[in-house]
Amino acid sequence: MLVGRIVTDEEFRRRFVADPLTTLQHLVDSGLELSASEIDALMATEEMAWMELARAIDPRIARVSLKPHPTPPAPERPSH
Repeated sequence: MLVGRIVTDEEFRRRFVADPLTTLQHLVDSGLELSASEIDALMATEEMAWMELARAIDPRIARVSLKPHPTPPAPERPSH
């Protein structure tokens, strides 16, 4: 169920990718049973794997976030 949520829920996936340990700890604190091995495996999964799975599933089962994506900072210009 957790893998499905990471793949289908864009907002949750963003939180998980940004801070997997805290996200998983909140779930454990809420009563989700995860072993240390499961937590390690989830944290070891590369971010691109989650993104590729999310793109591959049918959009009818995806929950899209309506929050704007954070804008990366502009590169610094060299001063002359």
